[in-house]
Amino acid sequence: MKIATWNVNSLKARLEHMLTWLDEFQPDVVLVQETKMTDEAFPRLEIEDRGYNVAVKGQKTYNGVAIFSKFPLEVLATELPGDPNDEQARYIEAFTNGVRVASIYLPNGNPVDSEKYDYKLAWMERLYRHTQTLLKTSDIVVLGGDYNIAPTDDDVFDPEGWKNDALCRPASRAAWRKIAHLGLTNAFKALCTEKGRYSWWDYRGGAWNKDQGVLIDHLLLSPQASDRLEGAGIDRTPRGWEKPSDHTPVWCELKV
Repeated sequence: MKIATWNVNSLKARLEHMLTWLDEFQPDVVLVQETKMTDEAFPRLEIEDRGYNVAVKGQKTYNGVAIFSKFPLEVLATELPGDPNDEQARYIEAFTNGVRVASIYLPNGNPVDSEKYDYKLAWMERLYRHTQTLLKTSDIVVLGGDYNIAPTDDDVFDPEGWKNDALCRPASRAAWRKIAHLGLTNAFKALCTEKGRYSWWDYRGGAWNKDQGVLIDHLLLSPQASDRLEGAGIDRTPRGWEKPSDHTPVWCELKV
């Protein structure tokens, strides 16, 4: 069962890229972020024509998450528990083919001297508490998405230049470790120890051509999922297409 996560940075702008990638890569489950559209505007028919069931949590212009699956979907949540006043579309969770999956678009947090950074850390604390709840079950759990966290300096092309960014600040990384240390396995890192493997490149400054990126898209696996891990990787191909998303898919394969 191949599960991928991809921040498409506007599904309207990247729909043809998505359809081409689905045809070529043939993932079983796709966790999508930054769709930037309402549920009503979602191109459900186009995705379903590729053989996928679709679950969405949309928002006009900003955020937006979705799950595509070749198997039936049972939606379990369309928001992250812990703050009933949070209206941002950043979390959706479902059961599919015996696996509990979540598509996560964690707040960026910049600028760090603003309420945006406080929101990021508070959101991560909510994710920590929800993950605790999930791990009390015996479910196979995959929490995938754009975490907007580069966990270590090895995940950043220029650690010194990025050290004060919300993606790399000590408090951000500490919040990440707090979640990961609950017993989660980073699928890609478990199978690839090579430094300098990235999932996001800035549109500016020729970052893609220079391979000046950061690794901020992750698939975190519960122990039941990590026991079934057979492969993982980063598919750089879509980032090289014309007018791409600034992210590229990260994937793992589970034996289920």
